[in-house]
Amino acid sequence: MLSESGILPPPNENQLDLLMPLVFFYGRLELDLPRLGFLEGTAMPEPHHHLLVHQSDMTPRLRNHHGSTPQLTVVTEDHTPEYVIREVVLTCEGRPVEYGAIGIHLEGFPPHVKELIRGGRAPLGAILESEGIPHASAPSGYFCLEADTHMARLLGTSPGVSLFGRCNVLSHADGTSFADIVEVLPPA
Repeated sequence: MLSESGILPPPNENQLDLLMPLVFFYGRLELDLPRLGFLEGTAMPEPHHHLLVHQSDMTPRLRNHHGSTPQLTVVTEDHTPEYVIREVVLTCEGRPVEYGAIGIHLEGFPPHVKELIRGGRAPLGAILESEGIPHASAPSGYFCLEADTHMARLLGTSPGVSLFGRCNVLSHADGTSFADIVEVLPPA
């Protein structure tokens, strides 16, 4: 977790808000958040920069990078009729390629799309793409974190390894946000 100026500072209150889905699941598991610090997208090393620093969905980016369609594994979830929050791992050919913590507001989606999202069988980005749902992706922060036992297990790596990620917000065409996402990649 080193930057050119040394160790990245811990997140401030506003940055913790960006991590809301991750904070939710770590709280539910009664775990402390992994040690992490926010950084500028320009400071992100490759290939993480290519995979994270853009204004589009991760699912197509991961598909193009890994040459196969990401598959969704729901680790845990909670929901109400109009909201789904889940902790997930995306895999390509059986290898973890992303950890995600995502909160999705279902208002504004057609009923069949709501059912696809609730079903948890495909990544949100794949559903939006296949259903032709117009939306915008707006990353709100980039970070480096030190893998803890939980994150390391899900991403098939070792505790203490530096991992890179982003916080992202997806919005409908009218500008109404519908998803808050924390996306973390395994080591390159």
